Amino acid sequence: MELGLVGLGKMGGNMRERIRRAGHTVVGYDRNPDHADVHSLEELVGKLQGPRVVWVMVPAGEPTQTTIDALAELLEPGDVVVDGGNSRWTDDERHAKQLAEKGIGFVDCGVSGGVWGLENGYALMYGGDAEHVAKVQPVFDALKPEGDLGSVHAGKVGAGHFAKMVHNGIEYAMMQAYAEGWELLEKVDSVDNVREVFRSWQEGTVIRSWLLDLAVNALDEDEHLQQLKGYAQDSGEGRWTVEAAIDNAVPLPAITASLFARFSSRQEDSPQMKMIAALRNQFGGHAVEKKQ
Repeated sequence: MELGLVGLGKMGGNMRERIRRAGHTVVGYDRNPDHADVHSLEELVGKLQGPRVVWVMVPAGEPTQTTIDALAELLEPGDVVVDGGNSRWTDDERHAKQLAEKGIGFVDCGVSGGVWGLENGYALMYGGDAEHVAKVQPVFDALKPEGDLGSVHAGKVGAGHFAKMVHNGIEYAMMQAYAEGWELLEKVDSVDNVREVFRSWQEGTVIRSWLLDLAVNALDEDEHLQQLKGYAQDSGEGRWTVEAAIDNAVPLPAITASLFARFSSRQEDSPQMKMIAALRNQFGGHAVEKKQ
């Protein structure tokens, strides 16, 4: 099938390549002309045969809204827009309504996989009407990991981004637990090979995971994380998860505490946040702050 892809950054660029490897045609647009196949949204839409599918992979908020506003004027009834960025689920309902007034379908899709997704595949959580999802299904099948798992139609519009938000909230708590354990091991005199303790946990333990593997990768690069500042940004989805928990009276003590721990990283050079920063860089290519 043909796909228009808007946003060719770290995630979008690799997604374009994986979709092409599956035999589909991708026309990509990015503000950076070095990455783009076309030079405008108008040109992108003009190169696609109807009914069109255009996947938006730009930052949440105003960049996504501006892109959807433009596509609403360029696309035709029967076309479908997919928002694959990290938009808040409450925005999805508004976008779906806006596009529906033009006869254009809307699907929201939470995407996980980071910089490793090109080779390993991306976990996909999408929401929307079945008829709209069906038009995008070949692309979902191209992006997902091999096998039966890694892709789910989570529910109606907004369900995909809500599921991805909760996924990221869980991710916050898991990273925080590894970081706290690492700091405690580093603190005591009796343990003198913390990196190898972490490595030993990669097999046969109940806490083995891909995040643990990435922690070992980070420690292999910088055994005591001395090159990093103890600072870790939050993407916003952790905050949204906690807000949703409050709205629905669901207790989330671990996820809430992990979010607050990131705030603490902005007050001092936190050892735990060095591990959080290293993990975010390992799985998602997120920028880290180096010590001067």
